[in-house]
Amino acid sequence: MTVRYSRQIPVFWLSCLLVLSGCDATTESSSMPTDAQLKSRVEAVIASASDLPQGLIVSVSRGAVMVSGDLNCEDCGGLRTPGNVGTVQQSLGAIVRAVPGVSDVQFALGSNN
Repeated sequence: MTVRYSRQIPVFWLSCLLVLSGCDATTESSSMPTDAQLKSRVEAVIASASDLPQGLIVSVSRGAVMVSGDLNCEDCGGLRTPGNVGTVQQSLGAIVRAVPGVSDVQFALGSNN
């Protein structure tokens, strides 16, 4: 008895692999937060940070976050973070970038001295 190798079997498994990988991509994209969810998360993180000024304005477009407002914060050390380790903008950027789903952070910040 001779066993013949069929070329259709590898094509079948390759098709199955492509279908399964397509399912994973769909699941990942559906788990990405909406812009409204990202805005809410970023605002909550900023509000809970004691070394950042309150009243910053957050807008989100396709995962890119724009933060605008005044950085000068007398209650949190002026324009420097507590202990003069860095600037308020550096702290703000690090906190916002740590929010899952944020793809980019841009600033339109000022300081009223």
